[in-house]
Amino acid sequence: MSAVGGAERMRKLGITLLLSTAIYLGACNEPSPTQDVAPAATEMPSDVTWPAIGGDASEQHFSPLDQINPQSIADLGLAWSLDLDTYRGQEATPIVIDGVIYTTTAWSKVIAADAVTGKQIWSFDPQVPGETAYLACCDVVNRGAAYADGKVISATLDGRLIALDAESGNPVWSVNTLDAEDWPYTITGAPRIAKDLVIIGNGGADYGVRGYVSAYKIETGELAWRFFTVPGNPANGPDNAASDDILASVAEQTWAGEFWQYGGGGTVWDAIVYDEELDQLYLGVGNGSPWNHRIRSQGVGDNLFLSSIVALDPDTGGYLWHYQETPAESWDFTATQPIILADLSLDGETRKVLMQAPKNGFFYVIDRVTGDLISAENFVPTSWATGIDMDTGRPIETENARYLTPEVMLPGGPGAHNWQPMAYSPDTGLVYIPAQSIPFFYVEDGTFRYQRGKWNPGVDLTAAPPPSTAEDVAVVRDSLMGSLIAWDPATQTMRWKVDHERPVNGGILATGGGLVFQGSASGTFKAFDASTGEEVWSFDAQDGIVAAPMSYAIDGEQYVAVMVGYGGAMALALPDPYQTRAREPGRLLAFKLGASEALPPAMPAPDFVIPDDIWSDELIAQGSHLFAVHCSGCHSVGTISANVVPDLRRSNILTSSETWQAVVTDGILSDRGMVSFADTLTPDEVESIRAYVADRARVASEWTASDGVDDGE
Repeated sequence: MSAVGGAERMRKLGITLLLSTAIYLGACNEPSPTQDVAPAATEMPSDVTWPAIGGDASEQHFSPLDQINPQSIADLGLAWSLDLDTYRGQEATPIVIDGVIYTTTAWSKVIAADAVTGKQIWSFDPQVPGETAYLACCDVVNRGAAYADGKVISATLDGRLIALDAESGNPVWSVNTLDAEDWPYTITGAPRIAKDLVIIGNGGADYGVRGYVSAYKIETGELAWRFFTVPGNPANGPDNAASDDILASVAEQTWAGEFWQYGGGGTVWDAIVYDEELDQLYLGVGNGSPWNHRIRSQGVGDNLFLSSIVALDPDTGGYLWHYQETPAESWDFTATQPIILADLSLDGETRKVLMQAPKNGFFYVIDRVTGDLISAENFVPTSWATGIDMDTGRPIETENARYLTPEVMLPGGPGAHNWQPMAYSPDTGLVYIPAQSIPFFYVEDGTFRYQRGKWNPGVDLTAAPPPSTAEDVAVVRDSLMGSLIAWDPATQTMRWKVDHERPVNGGILATGGGLVFQGSASGTFKAFDASTGEEVWSFDAQDGIVAAPMSYAIDGEQYVAVMVGYGGAMALALPDPYQTRAREPGRLLAFKLGASEALPPAMPAPDFVIPDDIWSDELIAQGSHLFAVHCSGCHSVGTISANVVPDLRRSNILTSSETWQAVVTDGILSDRGMVSFADTLTPDEVESIRAYVADRARVASEWTASDGVDDGE
C-alpha cells in the first residue's frame, strides 16, 4: 500500500469509526435512574487529610467531604495558586498530611506548601540529568509521592527512589532501583506503601527493557524483594528474585524465539495497589517490547505477564494469581491504568472486586480474592475485539485485529483510557472514567531492526503521512474525542456521558457532596453533578489539566486542589489541531468556598516564524521523513504542536542554520532534555529538518482564523 493510499484509507476508516463512536455513545446504554446523592452538607470534621495519591489504599479517588456541593458550589473560588519552576507536564495528585500539601512536579522535583495559604515550605530537586528526557516516552512527568513514617518518598526519572524528611525536605536515604543501568529504564510513576515497604516499578518498554517491580524497606531503603514480570534470557539462569518459580513453571512456556533480546517489555509504570483487607498487592503490567507480537515472540504464545493484573504477597513478592486482559498483546494495550478496590453488590452478594478500565477499551470487574473475571464490557467502541468470552476470559478478536494488512483501529495505542485516574463513588455506585477515542493506523514494520534506547514498536509509525492542509487538520480534529463517562460497574452500562472539546483530559475526583471534578486539555477545571453529569461550575485554568484533583479539610473548610500543566506522551506526540496556547508555568491551584483570588492574565501564543531561506522540494521531503522518525515523538506529528515543549514553527532558532545546528547537532540544550543527534543525523539531514519545519510554519501561517485550526491567535 502506498503512503498516500494508506492515508486516504485511514481518513475513510477514521470517519467510519467516528460515526460508530457517535452512534455508540449517543444511542446505546440508555441512562438509568440514579438516586439523588447531593444532600445538604453535614457537619464537617475540622481536619481531613488526603494521605495517598488515590485518597487511601483503595485508590477510589473519592473524598467523603460534602461542604462543597451542588447547592454551595456557586460560591467556590480560587483560594491560592503556587507557580512552579517548570513549563512541562504536571501529572501528580498531591497528598496532604498535618496541614501540609506535598506534590511532585516535572523533572521529579518535590515541593511542600502550607495547605491553607499555598506558601512554599521547602523544595527538593534531585538533579535529573537533562539527557534522561530522551528516554522518557511520556514527557519528564511524575505522578506523585507516597508518605510513611514521617517520610515523603518519590521516584526520579533516572531511576532513583528517594525518601525525604517531611518536615525539612532533606534526604533520608536514596537508592538506585535500576536492575541494569545500561538499559533505557525511566520512572514516572508514584511509589505505593504496603505495610513497612515502599513499592516502585518503572517504564521503558517502548525502548526495549524487561519489566520488574521492587520493594524497599521504608526505614532504610534496603531492597526487600524484586518481581520480574516477563522471563529473561534462559542462558543467564534464575534472577534470584521472587518471580523465579512462576516464570520458570508458567510464564516461560508462553514465549517463543529470542524475545529477551528486545527486553520483552511488561513494565509496571503506574498501577500498583495494596489491598489492606486481603493483604495482597496488585500490579497492572504494561505492553510488549516490541508491540508487534509477530516480531517479539514469532507470533507464538500469550506472553505472560504482559497486559495482566498480577497479585503478589506483599511481604515476599511471591505470586498469588493473575488475569491477562490482552493475551499476546500487540497494540500497546497496557494494563497499567489505575486499579480501584471496592465491595460491590452483585446478584444479591457482596463481592470484593478490583476494577480497571485499561487501554483496550473494556471495563473489567475482577474478584480480587481469586482473580476470577466477573464481568467485562466495552465502555467505548472497540473495533479490534467484539467482546470478552466469559468462558475463557479472552477477547474475541476481529478478523484483522493483528494488522496482517494495514488497519485503522479503535482504540489505538493511546488507549480508550490512559494513566489519568478514574474515580469511584460509593454513594452513587458509579465509576467516572476519563475516556477518549483516538483512531490508530497499524502497519507492520517490514524493515524492523531492534535498537535499544530508541522506539521499537515493530509498527511503522510513519506509514500515514501527517496532516498537511487545513482540511487534513480538521479531519484529525474531528476524529479525536474525549469524554467523561459515568459507568455502572454492577450492570456494566453507561449512566451518562459528557463530551469534551479534546481528548487527553484530566483525572477524576468524586466527592461526598455529590460532585465530580475534572480538568480538561482545553484548560478548564469543571465540576459536574455526580448523578446526572450536569455541569455546575467552571474555572479558566489557562493551561491544560491532565492530573487528577483531590480534596482535604483544614479548620472546618473544604479545599479542592489540582495540578495544572499540559503534557505527557499524547500531548507531545499527537497533532494538536486547536488554537495554540502560550507556554504557562505549571501551577498548583486550591479552591474553597468564599475565595476570590485570580490568576495573572494569560499570555498570547507566539507567532509563526518564517525564515527567508529557500529550499528545494526534495530537501523538504527528506526533512519530512526524518522529522517523523526522530522528532515527532516530542515535537508532534506534522509539527502540529501543543507547545508543551517549544513549538518549532514558532521558535526563533528556525531563522538561523548555525543556531539550529548548535541545538540539534551540538546539543547546547541537553540540560533541558534536547539531546544531541550528532551520532544519528548528518549536518545536511539536520538542515533538511529545518527546511521542513520552516515549510510547515509557512503553510500554517496561511491558514486563517476562520479555518478554526492552529491559527495561533
